[in-house]
Amino acid sequence: MSAQMMEKTDRVSDHEIVSRTDWLVARKDLLKREKELTRLRDQLSAERRALPWVKIDKEYIFDAPEGKVTLANLFAGRSQLFIKHFMMGPGQATQCVGCSLEVDHLEGILVHLQNHDVSYAVVARAPIEEIEIVRKRMGWKFPWISSYHSHYDFNVSFTREQISSGRALYNYEKAPEWAAELEDLSGDSVFFRDRSGQIFHTYSTFGRGGEEFLGIYRILDVMPKGRDENGPYRSLADWARPRNMYSRGGSVEPNGRYHQPDCACTTHQSAAA
Repeated sequence: MSAQMMEKTDRVSDHEIVSRTDWLVARKDLLKREKELTRLRDQLSAERRALPWVKIDKEYIFDAPEGKVTLANLFAGRSQLFIKHFMMGPGQATQCVGCSLEVDHLEGILVHLQNHDVSYAVVARAPIEEIEIVRKRMGWKFPWISSYHSHYDFNVSFTREQISSGRALYNYEKAPEWAAELEDLSGDSVFFRDRSGQIFHTYSTFGRGGEEFLGIYRILDVMPKGRDENGPYRSLADWARPRNMYSRGGSVEPNGRYHQPDCACTTHQSAAA
């Protein structure tokens, strides 16, 4: 066991130990604040749903394994659509661990969403052929389509000119410096389709806003060690890997992209030069 791991274990083992009676006093005090948070979450969720909507007049056409599909097609007969903007650009040899962790949550709940009037789809700017390689490798069953031939909308993909001129916007403000070399980032968007077929954009979130859809954090947050994200990035990039890579080592960039141990991408080639 490394010195760092021993230090973390010591911090947990040195925790205050009390009687069951004293524990119940502390637990009931915490329960009051948990209930306050629950009520606040309910209020915030209602305020999200009360946001004004934006009418979608543009016709969006994507590439799917079966051919061209429209934004309307993605609703699959339902009135609500959740889209995950996956951080994967053309020719990208690496895999975003945050996006991968988020979509991994869909395996068991997709059927429940679909039967509650919610369709789910993932969009990335990489060509559909490259997307299909990753989707099949990971065994993901949800619809994953490509915006390679269609658009740079919704502030998750950027042209080189937008980046070089400083006009790239992410999370409703100027894109951070660490994003200067990236053309694709992650996010989540929600759409509604009324009975006449008109589509509206109702909500989008980026950055840590995506944690709302990382159910694993709800479990980690109640564990004695918490999220235990004490590495150089102070985020899931310190520990998360594509689920089929945990035993194979590898590394993660500050932007969350995973590299296999024998990766020969331009990032590693530049570092070795």
